[in-house]
Amino acid sequence: MTLALQASVPAIEPSLLRTLTRLLALGVGAALISTVAALAYRWYTKLRLPLWLSILLGLSVVALTLNTVGVFTDLLSGETGIFSPARIVFNVVALGVGAAGAPLGRLVGDRVATDVFAVAGARELDVEVSRIVRSVGRITDVTLPEDADDIADMEGYDPVSPATKAALAGKTLIFPRRLTVAELEQRLITRLQDDYDVGHVDVELAADGTVAYLALGSRVTGIGPTLAPGTVAVAVRADPANAASPGDRVQVWRTGESAERLLTAELRAHVDDVATLAVAEEEAVRLEADETYRLVTLPAEPQAEREFASLLRAADETMYVVRVAEGSDLVGATVEGLDATVVAVEGADGSVDDLPDDRTLAAGDAVYVVSRAETYRRLDARSRPPEA
Repeated sequence: MTLALQASVPAIEPSLLRTLTRLLALGVGAALISTVAALAYRWYTKLRLPLWLSILLGLSVVALTLNTVGVFTDLLSGETGIFSPARIVFNVVALGVGAAGAPLGRLVGDRVATDVFAVAGARELDVEVSRIVRSVGRITDVTLPEDADDIADMEGYDPVSPATKAALAGKTLIFPRRLTVAELEQRLITRLQDDYDVGHVDVELAADGTVAYLALGSRVTGIGPTLAPGTVAVAVRADPANAASPGDRVQVWRTGESAERLLTAELRAHVDDVATLAVAEEEAVRLEADETYRLVTLPAEPQAEREFASLLRAADETMYVVRVAEGSDLVGATVEGLDATVVAVEGADGSVDDLPDDRTLAAGDAVYVVSRAETYRRLDARSRPPEA
């Protein structure tokens, strides 16, 4: 009876077992190569290895093995059925096994590299590290919004380029562990400003470190933001006075037989015989492109608006206008109670107050404040009715 049962159990043929072993070896080899490639790619670029590249590497390993080791072994053993149906089926299945094993190796290699680099103190990654590393490695990861459209533009600042938003979308930044939310926000702001050349950052983090709100603004450049309303900048050929410097008040004189004073302007810059002047918009038509003028420096005069614009341009704060709506929390609030520097308050009738500290706000007032973006957002939310 025992002999009969043993005879009825089908035995695996040695050739089939050898074939399965070869297929498994090819799959493992493709996965190992993809793992090493994912590690190297993450180390060099700080990004995840593309899926198509890992599959291509896996297929290359299988194809190289089949075309060298397999064919060479067959030729030495005297096999001539390289194009037999059985051999073709084996090659196709082997390529499929390699294509399936490569993505698995890519995931393993990328996860290992992510955790190792996080523990080693990497500054940024594009994926979230594992929970074990977050607990043991003493790091905190902050992931920016996945969609670039979720990164807002800061009110009162020039927007950053779409390329900058696309580069930041989904980025995971690594920070030391045991930071308070305020400290983590400041670290994040500094990192974005230093590493990505972002001028201004407005961010709010939840208690667990997730980004609840993110807005960016670019650094203000050029002469335009410092020009007063109704003023334009004009470049002319002129001979500046000796030791004249940007900010000096100058008179523009026409040269020639009959000298004539055309206008008074402000010297903003000069290179060789080309000077950039800030002039009133209606007086700019008096200057001609083919003329050469002479500049006469005037005695220095205090220019509070120029100094204020220069200080505001270099500061982290900027000027906003908060309009108080009927039924909002700001109705009845005092100027002294606002968490911002109030420059002026324009009433509904158009009058501008001298800002006593006990001045209470009313519906229709326009409050001019100098503050950071996050402070303005809080004031703007308080200036609206609750139902809004």
